[in-house]
Amino acid sequence: MASQVLGLEEETGPNPGESELAVNPFDGLPFSSRYYELLEQRRSLPVWAARFIFLEQLESSPSGVVLVSGEPGSGKSTQIPQWCAEFVLARGFQKGRVTVTQPYPLAALSLALQVADEMDLTLGHEVGYSIPQEDCTGPDTLLRFCWDRLLLQEVASTRGTGAWGVLVLDEAQERSVASDLLQGLLRDARLGNLPGDPRVVVVTDPALEPKLQAFWGNPPIVHVLGETGRCPTPVYRDTVPTDRVEAACQAVLELCRKEAPGDVLVYLPSEEEISLCCESLSRDGGSLEDQGPPPRVLPLHPGCGQAVQAVYEDVESGARKVVVTHWLADFSFSLPSIRHVIDSGLELRSIRAESQVLRPISKCQAEARRLRATGILPGSCLCLYPKSFLELEAPPLPKPRVCEENLSPLILLLKRRQIVEPGECHFLDRPAPEALMQALEDLDYLAALDDNGDLSDLGVILSEFPLAPDLAKALLASCEFDCVDEMLTLAAMLTAAPGFTRPPLCAEEAALRRALEHVDGDHSSLIQVYEAFIQSGADKAWCQARGLNWAALYQAHKLRGELLELMQRIELPLSQPAFGSEQNRRDLQKALVSGYFLKVARDTDGTGNYLLLTHKHVAQLSPYCCYRSRRAPARPPPWVLYHSFSISKDNCLSIVSEIQPQMLVELAPPYFLSNLPPSESRDFLNQLREEMADSSTGSESPSTQELGDACVLQ
Repeated sequence: MASQVLGLEEETGPNPGESELAVNPFDGLPFSSRYYELLEQRRSLPVWAARFIFLEQLESSPSGVVLVSGEPGSGKSTQIPQWCAEFVLARGFQKGRVTVTQPYPLAALSLALQVADEMDLTLGHEVGYSIPQEDCTGPDTLLRFCWDRLLLQEVASTRGTGAWGVLVLDEAQERSVASDLLQGLLRDARLGNLPGDPRVVVVTDPALEPKLQAFWGNPPIVHVLGETGRCPTPVYRDTVPTDRVEAACQAVLELCRKEAPGDVLVYLPSEEEISLCCESLSRDGGSLEDQGPPPRVLPLHPGCGQAVQAVYEDVESGARKVVVTHWLADFSFSLPSIRHVIDSGLELRSIRAESQVLRPISKCQAEARRLRATGILPGSCLCLYPKSFLELEAPPLPKPRVCEENLSPLILLLKRRQIVEPGECHFLDRPAPEALMQALEDLDYLAALDDNGDLSDLGVILSEFPLAPDLAKALLASCEFDCVDEMLTLAAMLTAAPGFTRPPLCAEEAALRRALEHVDGDHSSLIQVYEAFIQSGADKAWCQARGLNWAALYQAHKLRGELLELMQRIELPLSQPAFGSEQNRRDLQKALVSGYFLKVARDTDGTGNYLLLTHKHVAQLSPYCCYRSRRAPARPPPWVLYHSFSISKDNCLSIVSEIQPQMLVELAPPYFLSNLPPSESRDFLNQLREEMADSSTGSESPSTQELGDACVLQ
């Protein structure tokens, strides 16, 4: 058995004083003194008691699948991968290596850094990670942490296990689309029939254990006990505060004034509120000088990049850490020093077609947040909502992402690799048939499917891009309209830097931000921001003065380079920069409409109440839209193209640019306009189409022919 042949340092290692005699079996170098310090901490984790039984089950599981069930903070995410590395080491690496998936790229990066440190290995050599725009692996990598969506693409392209012998699907309770689909594909593939005798380890919260057990056919289960210590009783507010950020800040300051020991973890719904809370606490922390050094305030969200490791670092001078986060840290990023949790009870999530909704968290998430404050020292959990709010409105478990997200990218991937028809995939929870049909219909509107429902030539090209299908279509259309340089920038900014900004904190910052706005709308403003960022030499101080997120903008810079290389590799035509010219202004609008005609809204009454053409929802422009910041009496644009739609108490459209309805009629497929829900806008567009057709009867204009050809792109 693997557990009998693994005589590694975790079980039988020498004392620290003998470290010069002990050799790391993974790289052949002597262990450092830090290794033994961390080893003592690892042995104190609740998961350590399950080490022996886990390795036995991994060796002997008849199906090759092992289910690990345990509460957040028990050490599963850091220790299970290391034990799997021991398992493949005992096999002499003859049957593949270890890949660990995470639902969020930032979690994969953070865990790779932490595990490399614990294993006394070099990041990028024996331990590595793969996330968008960053592949930190090499030929000697034996343990790789990976964003689950990237691994799904690898499995789809190889139709097998690829280079891994043990696959760890971590945080399965997060229910990401990629994790759910990977489990379905692997179950259907039957691991016993695949070469190399692979193993799959599914790590989850106990709340999802029964469902996973039934899905995988009753595999062996390793139960991990929770952290020992006192778990605080939640304290609920009588009412939901009107200003969540202010309420959270006041609660943190009150904890500091009471001098309650331990660090603080604050949960807010969105990155915008996280930024506002961090700024407010940093500004008001000076008032706590009588209670000792001011707290160190740290944000934790996907835009933080490698700066996220600051949440694990010890703070000098005994200052308290206040970590402000959202759903990202519900199950990931266990922080042992946390003793106090402040929970807003809400999350802002993306759902169908890039829409966002503000909603209550699940009961499972609420319990995971409360458990963050478990420890030997007394802690606290303050819920900024009444107890009835959770009991009446919160679902038991997080909603499966496959039942909420736009499925067009998933279907594009499945059809590109010809793995299985979307309706035949096995999911933990099957998406609604109407959601699959909507995704197929959207791809058909984008000309990605042929008459048989297979991928068209255009669809094959779209599937090569790491972009949403509508954005990829706009990028391809830019080849026809000679604005590739500008669309490359825009595609990178929309994909890699959605949270590149926050509300300005002062008049000076607001003035500097307004100087980056473009008269043509938010899309052109994004291009202008990126170009100014590059001209500044990617200067962090320049970003800070304007309230811009340097890490997000730098990610956009790297993604733009990847997209450019991809276009050159598949020999698509490029164009010279021409941003700012009148011709380029029209060309950029045409390219955008070619991909985003599904996201158009019309001002119905001239006051900024926009009716979405495809959903008949009414929304307003975001408060941070460049059209809203212009001096009155600026009239809202009558027709706009938008990137995302937020469903909350104030429905709003984000990243908006004005378009002309004539351009929509020329570039959108005719059957799309005919299939729109009944409305005055649909009648207006169809009447406009008839008028334009009549005016061109007998002699179609060259420009109209050009636009029609560009729309098809086949």
